[in-house]
Amino acid sequence: MTMNRPSSLSDAPLGRDSAYPERYDPGLLYPIVRDDNRALLGIDATSLPFIGEDEWTAFELSWLDRRGKPRVAIVRFTLPATSSHLIESKSWKLYLNSFNQTAFDDSRAVRDTLARDLTTAVGASVSVELFRVDDEALQTQRLPGDCLDDLDITIDQYTPTPALLASSAEIVEESLHSHLLKSNCPVTGQPDWGSLLIHYRGPRLDREGLLKYVVSYRRHQDFHENCVERIFCDLMAHAQPEHLLVLARYVRRGGLDINPWRATPGMQPPSALRLARQ
Repeated sequence: MTMNRPSSLSDAPLGRDSAYPERYDPGLLYPIVRDDNRALLGIDATSLPFIGEDEWTAFELSWLDRRGKPRVAIVRFTLPATSSHLIESKSWKLYLNSFNQTAFDDSRAVRDTLARDLTTAVGASVSVELFRVDDEALQTQRLPGDCLDDLDITIDQYTPTPALLASSAEIVEESLHSHLLKSNCPVTGQPDWGSLLIHYRGPRLDREGLLKYVVSYRRHQDFHENCVERIFCDLMAHAQPEHLLVLARYVRRGGLDINPWRATPGMQPPSALRLARQ
């Protein structure tokens, strides 16, 4: 299958009126090159300063079996951060809805089709897992570590401000999280609500400054993946920790949630993580 590889959002379906197809069409996927946004952060695409993945969960997947009976599933996609492209979210939703009136032999055929199309689109191997809608593996959990959200602070910065970050000489290892992350879609301006987990070993981060920094994304317009990469780079530049993991769990919109993580080599995120508001 040949797929166009756009490098901008100029022709993306996001923010446009779109008809929802009912017949399978992999051409609906709209890849966006990662390198352009990474260049703005000073990231060398040939030598990434992190490892990581983008986990997408889709709650609107349905198809027909060979007797015309609908089937439904929840599907988890995992894209490596090393892929050359990401997928614009509305095109992903349109693509998934193109399965609605298409017949497949079984769920394995659906999974294999999804994996093939997404792998082609992003330029790297994409793993796909299908779950029953009542699967216990999808039960919710809490983020590990200490929550910053009840700190009694005054905030007046609502665009990314790394100067808010502060740290001491004391070396610690800890997990901190906040549910106050909010950024905005760079095309539609719609709010993207999220929770942020930071695990690190290095100079102790000032918690008040860290929370102010997280909240400073409140008016920022960017993709989820780029926000996480910016946070990772800012924390590395400021504190130079020995180990660092930055993970965001965004609230679903349009039947999809996006959950990127970036880390220093050797770090891994908590497994099977899912929050109540997702």
